[in-house]
Amino acid sequence: MHKKSVEEAVTSLHDLSAVDLIAGYRAKQFSPSEVLEDVLAHVAAWEPHLKALYAFDPDSAREAAKASTARWSGGEPSGALDGVPVTVKDNIATKGVPVPLGAASVKLVPAEKDAPPAARLREAGAIIFAKTTMPDYGMLSSGLSSFHALARNPWDLSKNPGGSSAGAGAAAAAGYGPLHLGTDIGGSVRLPAGWCGLVGLKPSFGRVPIDPTYVGRVAGPMTRTVDDCALMMSVIAKPDRRDGMSLPAEPLNWKGLEKSPRKLRIGLMLDAGVGLPAERPVRDVAVKAAKAFESAGSVVTEVDGILTREMLDGLDNFWRARMWDDLAKLTPAEQAKVLPYIFKWGASGAKLSGVDVIRGFNQTMAIRAAASKLFCELDYVISPTAPNVNYPADWASPTNDPMRPFEHICYTVPWNMSENPAVSVNGGFDANGFPIGVQIVGRRFDDIGVLGMAKAFEGLRGAQKPWPSPPAT
Repeated sequence: MHKKSVEEAVTSLHDLSAVDLIAGYRAKQFSPSEVLEDVLAHVAAWEPHLKALYAFDPDSAREAAKASTARWSGGEPSGALDGVPVTVKDNIATKGVPVPLGAASVKLVPAEKDAPPAARLREAGAIIFAKTTMPDYGMLSSGLSSFHALARNPWDLSKNPGGSSAGAGAAAAAGYGPLHLGTDIGGSVRLPAGWCGLVGLKPSFGRVPIDPTYVGRVAGPMTRTVDDCALMMSVIAKPDRRDGMSLPAEPLNWKGLEKSPRKLRIGLMLDAGVGLPAERPVRDVAVKAAKAFESAGSVVTEVDGILTREMLDGLDNFWRARMWDDLAKLTPAEQAKVLPYIFKWGASGAKLSGVDVIRGFNQTMAIRAAASKLFCELDYVISPTAPNVNYPADWASPTNDPMRPFEHICYTVPWNMSENPAVSVNGGFDANGFPIGVQIVGRRFDDIGVLGMAKAFEGLRGAQKPWPSPPAT
């Protein structure tokens, strides 16, 4: 056993960043096995309260950590993440583990192989010790699920972690190791990142190969620091021919995040154009972030949101019809297992005409056009990540209304449809100490620039509050 340095005495192994873990392994300050045991002990303290994990497998993780420890001892790590504990969202396949999609209606069939981002993590030596929970079919910004136990937010257990990468957000904020992989089709990485005080990146569409792929769907990191987010991207943003919509391989410098905000043209978007209005603490945090960039030399201009009621309702109709296509294939007994909120929402898609659905899908093209026009004059856009500070843990969404399910995604969903990279970074806290996310959006394919802006903001923002501790038992 190693002797803890002064810094380690203050910072537990489970709280160290992936960057610091790799440096510690290299310097032989601690081993992957020691780190994993500390993470597992921390999980044991938190998990009865959070319910963030699915397919938790400490025994296999210990074997993987033992092998990693031997590699580091011999000076031959297998990859950029060798020995780093990682979680992967339920809907990202890992070999031998069923993929329930958060729904009790889904048959539990073990996955034949790792999905592309999980495969890249494993190839890089990461230790996937658990999957993380999600709501039914990923169609809620919530930890509510018919299959998983209710996930909660570690900053306040009475509040929602957001979703659909609900367990990932809770796990990252609670310190279940440094790296967590989520997916995002309308805000499902960025929204829980914002509500849990994290860095959550929705990469440019196709930057991270994923299987199955779909319009607007991406996989992205959820971490505590921008550097860890970039490190994870350096691993998962590699080609995989299973994704026919992935981008060509590109030699991006994920370590080159130093970026001066000077003279950059930034749009401050306080009004999304439709949906829930930003609450005062949320608005204040976004304005403060914009002013920080302005003080660093950026040219900040307030801009209007690009989303309209027609766009949002069109997406809603398109997704309802898509959901009903899945639900209609289930037996009545299986349909009865679906979360009632989701079934009510999806079943309404059966009443839509083909023209209704096509009109809905066509709104994705309208959103793309609006985003392209906006970025003709701007380098980046800053906005709130979500309009509200928080909401109850047992709610399906901030409105908790299946007929108004997407009023809270109006800051995030445009960038899925337009394919722009967007990152949520913690911008501050409300009067009760609850985190509030700020979103930074860049032009298509400018993933490095968006992370560079997030890195600059980390410096402008200053030190954060301490991460939450497990409740006393």
